[in-house]
Amino acid sequence: MQNILVTGGAGFIGANFVRQALQALPECRIVNLDKLTYAGNLANLAGIAEDARYRFVQGDICDAELVSGLFVEEQVDTVIHFAAESHVDRSIDGPAEFVQTNVIGTFTLLEAARKAWEVDKSSPSPQPSSFRPCGSARGEGVLRQRFLHVSTDEVYGSLGETGLFTETTPYDPRSPYSASKASSDHLVSAYHHTYGLPVLVTNCSNNYGPYQFPEKLIPLIVNNALNGKSLPVYGDGKNVRDWLYVEDHCAAILEVLQKGQVGETYNIGGNNEKQNIEIVQTICDILDEKVGVLSSGEARRSLITFVKDRPGHDRRYAIDASKVKDELGWEPAVTFEEGIVKTVEWYLGNTEWVASVLDGSYREYYEKQYGA
Repeated sequence: MQNILVTGGAGFIGANFVRQALQALPECRIVNLDKLTYAGNLANLAGIAEDARYRFVQGDICDAELVSGLFVEEQVDTVIHFAAESHVDRSIDGPAEFVQTNVIGTFTLLEAARKAWEVDKSSPSPQPSSFRPCGSARGEGVLRQRFLHVSTDEVYGSLGETGLFTETTPYDPRSPYSASKASSDHLVSAYHHTYGLPVLVTNCSNNYGPYQFPEKLIPLIVNNALNGKSLPVYGDGKNVRDWLYVEDHCAAILEVLQKGQVGETYNIGGNNEKQNIEIVQTICDILDEKVGVLSSGEARRSLITFVKDRPGHDRRYAIDASKVKDELGWEPAVTFEEGIVKTVEWYLGNTEWVASVLDGSYREYYEKQYGA
């Protein structure tokens, strides 16, 4: 049985991945390590806690003793590393936490994997087949081990009106968040080239879908528009992002995990470039259709308010995902038109979930930033 350590598995993408992986990989066992910060929520994993192939551990990826102990105790042979501080606005307000989690946390995981998986020191760049867990009781057979690091397209910086990010685009991070993710990407790559650790890196575009914390654009707009609150849009609203439905992203990660070449990077995108203002207007129109216009009789587009732009706000991101398509056969299955309706419907059907995740220490920050 494949023993997978998932970090950040109670967060948005991580929880969706855990659900999908348990279905797609019947011979896997998943250990979910999550600190349960404001964005981590065990309710995201409701219904799977009793699965014999699943274990939840609350803890910090910066805790070297805990992480190393899990590698030995659980005979970990695969790591899917989602855990990260991920919101640009908060990284501007408090960058130290992003450096700690995203850089030091990733380093801690890499060190634990390096120490737990023996390496053939005779080779300056060992191949994956030279790795085996220390103290394994599963015989002498060589195991197929992988350390898959999940990252973002924001490490590449900002595009002009044309062009796409490829796997060879030079890094040019513009925020403390993207700089911390770029640092962690470089650490992962260095551990492959220096120690031969069998790593894979994925850089994805903007995710959306069920269980996304309401500080991010789409759930923020759904929540505020549903409650008749102001809909803040940075600058002129024409910043462009490539949108990727979270279940498509998780399917791509599984493909990279099973078919990807060790040491390689794979860009994962949704082929859905949209201006932020388009996203906001689309959500308003869907809500007007599904729950009716505002009590004042106005359409929800009337709630849109343009606010001062975010410092260092990248103008455009767009992913070239041809490598993962050509080499691994993956491409997104959900169009944006389908995905955004499914997402709005999920939030409409889970208003208690939204209320519960905002009913805590995060509420004060949320209301200050995005409207009471």
